[in-house]
Amino acid sequence: MKRLVVGVVALLALAGCSSGKDAVVQGSSFSFVSPGGKVDITYDAPQRQTAPVLAGDDLMHEGKQLSLADFPGKVVVLNLWGQWCGPCRTEVPELESLARQAPGVQVVGIDVRDPARQVAQDFVRDRGLTYPSIYDPDGRVLLKLSGYPRNIIPSTIVLDKQHRVAAVFLRPVLAQDLLPVTQRLAAEQA
Repeated sequence: MKRLVVGVVALLALAGCSSGKDAVVQGSSFSFVSPGGKVDITYDAPQRQTAPVLAGDDLMHEGKQLSLADFPGKVVVLNLWGQWCGPCRTEVPELESLARQAPGVQVVGIDVRDPARQVAQDFVRDRGLTYPSIYDPDGRVLLKLSGYPRNIIPSTIVLDKQHRVAAVFLRPVLAQDLLPVTQRLAAEQA
């Protein structure tokens, strides 16, 4: 019975995100809905909308702010993760691999729902991760992503050089999933 209730809640959460014909509403700011329940979504250049400037405490450097605005002109791979998340443990080495092999691409994490900063920092150190993460234990940074399903962890948003949303992956990713997308975006004229 408990599994049935959890399944129904998950289905309702996903259904709430699947209204609308496309994943971007009209206007200049990105607002997400999952078209037809897809988990891999890409946007052609004319369809892309600007991501909000996400900023927050740098996970590894207390007192320092980290912002997407720190990476102008770069393709940004924004990954939502938590040290408590099993699939994230498999995914982070893939993201580190991407960060090392993709020039012109910046991986940025958003660490969510980790109330103990030290535990998340240990997770990063133990895995030798070199890309930065915003520390967002209460989800305030994510509130700027209008309509984005904050309950799907891990998930990844790929921004083009103008920091417009070019792709969304509502599932764990491998470097080989992201490399062709980031290479294509890096080759685009700004």
